[in-house]
Amino acid sequence: MKIVPVKDKESQKEFLNVVNTIYQDDSNWIRPLDQDIEKIFDEKSNPFFKHGQCTRWILKDNNHKTIGRVAAFINDKKAHNYEQPTGGMGFFECLNNKEAAFLLFDTAKNWLQERGMKAMEGPINFGENDSFWGLLVEGFTPPSYGMNYHLPYYHKFFIDYGFETAYEQLTNHINLKVPFPARFTKIANWVAAKPDYTFEHFKKSNADKYINDLMDIYNDGWQDFENFVPIKKETLKESFKQMEVIMDEKLIWFAYANGDPASFVVIIPDANQMIKGLNGKLGLLDKLKFAYKRWVGVTRMRAIVMGTKTKYQKLGLESALFIKLGEHVLPKNQYTELELSWVGDFNEKMIAIHQATGATFGKRHLTMRKVF
Repeated sequence: MKIVPVKDKESQKEFLNVVNTIYQDDSNWIRPLDQDIEKIFDEKSNPFFKHGQCTRWILKDNNHKTIGRVAAFINDKKAHNYEQPTGGMGFFECLNNKEAAFLLFDTAKNWLQERGMKAMEGPINFGENDSFWGLLVEGFTPPSYGMNYHLPYYHKFFIDYGFETAYEQLTNHINLKVPFPARFTKIANWVAAKPDYTFEHFKKSNADKYINDLMDIYNDGWQDFENFVPIKKETLKESFKQMEVIMDEKLIWFAYANGDPASFVVIIPDANQMIKGLNGKLGLLDKLKFAYKRWVGVTRMRAIVMGTKTKYQKLGLESALFIKLGEHVLPKNQYTELELSWVGDFNEKMIAIHQATGATFGKRHLTMRKVF
């Protein structure tokens, strides 16, 4: 077997296409768009290159057939927040061959060690953790947009190599055909009616304001979590730019307390229901198929991130946001499911909110850690 760095268009193409071989017998798998993967490795598109570095490889067998891939990266703003300097490994894919998997892991490990890292986490993204993050170990159902999907045998590769679970990522589902629990609805309506609180949905015409508000809330509400790194405006602008083609303004809601940005939830239609069968491509014909699928309707939404400023937590604002969302969504009779993805097992407050909505378990991903 031979490790080949991705340095030209041919190796780049093989990096993207190897998944077709690996998942060819799995009907649940939905291939991500090539353009979404490539943006992560493009220095002009990914703002993380301003404070980090990234590389990737493919693995060929003795017949020169590509059988796996992996990427490694260092986020300088986060790497030294751990007990050991820690890099990242991601976009791992491999046929069911332990020797091949270990060679890919070794390649990422060696690259990180050469640059001073003492540990690696994976499989994660060279970007924000709302996409391509974590190893799927439970809930092998069709993935939503941006969520990692893996084959069951991957988990054993990670365990046998010496990875340990850093934390679990839980995805829960809300059946929109079933009313919210009575207690949740009562509290949410009571909070939403308070005169001090106002609620607004995102408007593209005033995007800069809402991006600033989201950054303000997020950086306040998440600051006490371990290894927290404040989010930058340029990162948020790039994220919203990527979401624009599928965005529904009335699925992104903000709560204000006497005008102060207090809480938010960002929800998107599940684009995977639109891109299924496109084989990662989005050419002219594919765009027409994409537009048609969006027109005939997407039935699942995905909540990708929520946040509340510290001083407004435990006041029920998140519940009120869901009620406001429901006022828009339910009369349309389009969406039947809301996926809440994902919440870390360390985030007890958010887990409690999920439980209060009546959400049920959907998937479990693991962020794994290997100390060298």
